[in-house]
Amino acid sequence: MTTAPHARPGGATLEVTDLRVGYDGVPALHGVSLRVAGGQIVALVGGNGNGKSTTLRAIAGLNAADAGSIVFDGRDITALPAYERVPLGLSLVPEGRRLFPRLTVRRNLELGAFARAGGGEIDASIDETFSLFPILEEREQQLAGTMSGGEQQMLAIARGLMARPRLLMLDEPSWGIAPKFVTKVLDVIQRVNASGVSILLVEQNLHKALGIAHRGYVIQTGRIVMEGDAQSLLHDDEVKKAYLGL
Repeated sequence: MTTAPHARPGGATLEVTDLRVGYDGVPALHGVSLRVAGGQIVALVGGNGNGKSTTLRAIAGLNAADAGSIVFDGRDITALPAYERVPLGLSLVPEGRRLFPRLTVRRNLELGAFARAGGGEIDASIDETFSLFPILEEREQQLAGTMSGGEQQMLAIARGLMARPRLLMLDEPSWGIAPKFVTKVLDVIQRVNASGVSILLVEQNLHKALGIAHRGYVIQTGRIVMEGDAQSLLHDDEVKKAYLGL
């Protein structure tokens, strides 16, 4: 059974303050504020369509902020292009995996290191990801699109790790995969965190996300409506009934 971890020393810090994002003039985020302390796993939970993915995309620089600020380890990156955020240590594993299905497992991993130089260093990083995901080493020359959903999710996380992130953001990592793979993915997330990487985890699955997190935020219609210790939120009937429909 997966248990909530102890906070790990090190890792990058993230401060999001009053973040506002819209699509074609229609507001999607209405002043979202959250914090990921160094070495923490922080879960952002809520129903579908409430702004979880938009929040991650804005932090990654894929959606422009209309207002508010994003500060990463003391540096304001609100206006920084997405491609300049990756070398700072921000890595996003998007919802739906977004792999290159006609490329091999190894080639997908190599593309995850696009911001880095040095073939030998990249090879060493691939070996490290294989130690986390032995199944990927077995599938090294297999086309990504021919693997199961769970294997593809593992590849997506491994590709995200190829950027050597200090903060790894994961958007719905349990989406569309078998329960046995969900457990494996959550275990790997904890192992990555244990290595010193901060984690911001977006999930619809309240129990899975808060079960491994240190802190949690509940988002509803683009607003943070509750926050606190993950275990306290997990057992809060108000959260389950009012905000998550449980």
